Amino acid sequence: MSSNGASSPSRGYAKGRARRREILLAALNAFAEQGFRATSMREIAEMVGLSQAGLLHHFSSKDELLEEVLRLRDEEQETFNERFGRHDGLNAVRYLIDLVELNARQVELVRLYTVLAGESVGAGHPARPYFLQRYTTIRERVASRLRDARDAGEIRADVDLPAVASVLIAAMDGLQIQWLHDPDAVDMRTAFADFLEAYLRGLAPEPQM
Repeated sequence: MSSNGASSPSRGYAKGRARRREILLAALNAFAEQGFRATSMREIAEMVGLSQAGLLHHFSSKDELLEEVLRLRDEEQETFNERFGRHDGLNAVRYLIDLVELNARQVELVRLYTVLAGESVGAGHPARPYFLQRYTTIRERVASRLRDARDAGEIRADVDLPAVASVLIAAMDGLQIQWLHDPDAVDMRTAFADFLEAYLRGLAPEPQM
């Protein structure tokens, strides 16, 4: 506090950042529970004890709020993506098992992603460009690791790598949906690990006679 009793600018900035994060977490939970379109700015404002005008002071629109919520989710996986890039070939592909395990500890983020991914297939949804780009990026990243494995002789030369990448992503997303419905009945990590190993065996080159 300064000598005249006013708060310092840095303290005010930190308080503002903390308030924005509180709003983002409330919005994340609301979007995850009931979807983007069914959630109003008024509801989110009430969740954090603000008026709607007070919420608009921090985020000018619901679309902007959604954009920041999705960015928050991406930050949670940034460390994983960095580690993913340090592995080669099939070892990198098997690292997806660790991503499934990570997701099993982040139920709200997984629910958010699953709800919004499904909702965004509708024309005009503000998250549609995000998910189009995200799936393109993930497919390319996984296909690149598969390409390394093919070049190292771990995968047959005739394998359609983008198609394999799509199948692996679909398996992960499908397991997440089942797990969200009944987490006690679905062990995501074990199920995906078993599927991945069986699938990769089917891609292996024929043994030399």
